[in-house]
Amino acid sequence: MAKTNPGRFFEDYTVGETIHHAVPRTVSGGERAMYHALYPARHALYSSDEFARGCGLPAAPIDDIAAFHVVFGKTVPDISLNALANLGYAEGRWLKPVWPGDTLRSISEVIGVKQNSNGKSGVVWVRTKGVNQQGEVVIEYCRWAMVRKRQLDAPAPETVIPDLKPVLEAGDLEVPEGLDFSGYDFTLAGEPHRWGDYEVGEQIDHVDGVTVEEAEHMMATRLWQNTAKVHFDASLREDGKRLVYGGHVISMARALSFNGLANAQIVAGLNGGAHANPCFAGDTIKAWSEVLDKAETGVPGVGALRLRLVATKGGEAFTLKGEDGRYLPHVLLDLDYWALMPM
Repeated sequence: MAKTNPGRFFEDYTVGETIHHAVPRTVSGGERAMYHALYPARHALYSSDEFARGCGLPAAPIDDIAAFHVVFGKTVPDISLNALANLGYAEGRWLKPVWPGDTLRSISEVIGVKQNSNGKSGVVWVRTKGVNQQGEVVIEYCRWAMVRKRQLDAPAPETVIPDLKPVLEAGDLEVPEGLDFSGYDFTLAGEPHRWGDYEVGEQIDHVDGVTVEEAEHMMATRLWQNTAKVHFDASLREDGKRLVYGGHVISMARALSFNGLANAQIVAGLNGGAHANPCFAGDTIKAWSEVLDKAETGVPGVGALRLRLVATKGGEAFTLKGEDGRYLPHVLLDLDYWALMPM
């Protein structure tokens, strides 16, 4: 009897099944230190316990995207070990802060399947929840991936495509309990720009760039316990290159967005996202943002910005797609998210 896990293939998924992922992980200040070592992350709420207490929280939480990585990494052996591509995200919500000392585990429900016309692969949709030691859901999101078939002659399952919200409403967002920006220190945060200083349609070039190092993206992928083969085994690709984990690009772009969005402190919602082109070691990641919408949250002093965050590897800023509607070759990431900031 085989004791090793070859990963799931497309025909192994059934709509409605629940997958409990191994292995729970207790996070600590070590995750924060590693996150800040790997990315130029400087948002004050996640850097300083004292700053966080000044905003009504008991201490600095773990960075939102770091918490996402922990939850996401748990799902890889069961969802995307044999994936050809991670295709998109929807309905992502950060429901509670993750604190040092919390233990996270991940649970996914299969909500959709569709075999591709070539019969060699199919798309699998899952809704994943990150749960803490109290049984509280701290993060939830949907994603869909293109997964290989094990047997090409296996019958195609009945197509089920989930009905997902294209955009979360501001009312769908959770503001952390106790958050209060009335005494917000803009000097310590690094920039003076409030919610009211941003206009819908405004575009921001984040200026800075970071070249991806082979050692660092490999370390990051191990840190999040992401076991996808294409990130580790160079022999799996004809070009002999390890594919950089898309979450590494997300974190790098979010960290770079500090320059111009230093007060967009909390990532509260993920409306959608596309890893438009592959990223490899040696690529230099730059980023720009566009303000897509603004909303009040109902919590005094806390506003929400809907932002498009685009990561590129060169190319002209503020360019995204060609006349054919396809992403331009220099675009790595197109992420649509909600952030909370002082009004």
